[in-house]
Amino acid sequence: MTTDIDSPQAWPRLRVSDWTDTRETLHMWTQVVGKIRLSQAPLVNHWWQVTLYVSPRGLTTGAIPYRGGSFDLEFDFVEHQLRVRSSAGGERLVALSPKSVADFYLETMTALDELGIDVVIDVRPNEVDPATPFPEDHGHCTYDPEAAQLFWRQLVQADRVLGEFRSHFVGKVSPVHFFWGAMDLACTRFSGRGAPEHPGGAPNCGDWVMVEGYSRELSSAGFWPGGGDEGAFYAYAYPEPDGFATYPVEPEAAYYSAEYRQFLLPYEAVADSDDPDATLAQFLHSTYRAAADLGAWDRASLEDDPARWPRHGRRPS
Repeated sequence: MTTDIDSPQAWPRLRVSDWTDTRETLHMWTQVVGKIRLSQAPLVNHWWQVTLYVSPRGLTTGAIPYRGGSFDLEFDFVEHQLRVRSSAGGERLVALSPKSVADFYLETMTALDELGIDVVIDVRPNEVDPATPFPEDHGHCTYDPEAAQLFWRQLVQADRVLGEFRSHFVGKVSPVHFFWGAMDLACTRFSGRGAPEHPGGAPNCGDWVMVEGYSRELSSAGFWPGGGDEGAFYAYAYPEPDGFATYPVEPEAAYYSAEYRQFLLPYEAVADSDDPDATLAQFLHSTYRAAADLGAWDRASLEDDPARWPRHGRRPS
């Protein structure tokens, strides 16, 4: 499948209910790959060292340090391969095709072993219940290549707009990255102040994991394959300031979910709009204002115009 990036279909349509089995299998596959990165990378605040990133082919770990070199893993949703590459020059491929999590885990670890990369991971998935260990998971075994590619193309669009949104903030801000625990794309801004200890409670995930993740006051936004017929964009604040739930946000289709304690904007409301980029940007900026204004953030020192080059008397080359 190929699509002109400038065509109206650049914001692809994929109903959440149409790819449940593939989504659950792919979720477990991303956990295998994410845990491989986790096993080798030094801790970075809020677990930023464990995430995946949207790439022009799919989802990648980026370079993972290993002894005197590095390696990476990339889900290629164009050719439907997991590419495992070493800085020593070696490469192995694991086919993305209908297969169990157990088989995917075995083939991926074998590929690493053949490249001389010795990795041991915790084989129990996080943030899901039940948490069947990867080597024992024969139930998740569905892979629809078209659905997987459509989901990745949704992530490509979300990643673009979130990246532009990120550029307006000059305080501490995360990369735009994919968390394999909950299977969501996220970008998080920080006020610079501490936050109350998070109570935890995520299934099969130690409370201390959430304590680290939410150790600073933040405003986070992203995309996940839930919350709407075709997924949803979300935004929340931690800690949530008084009045957050009733703050007027844009566009009109956005609403506060008491169940999830966050604002949601259905993906279909963005894709159906005349200007999807502008519609999503409205949501991102207005929900951030809800967190920053109600939380008394020092916005003057935390924000700037990303088109500020002329102030320096020069243009980017």
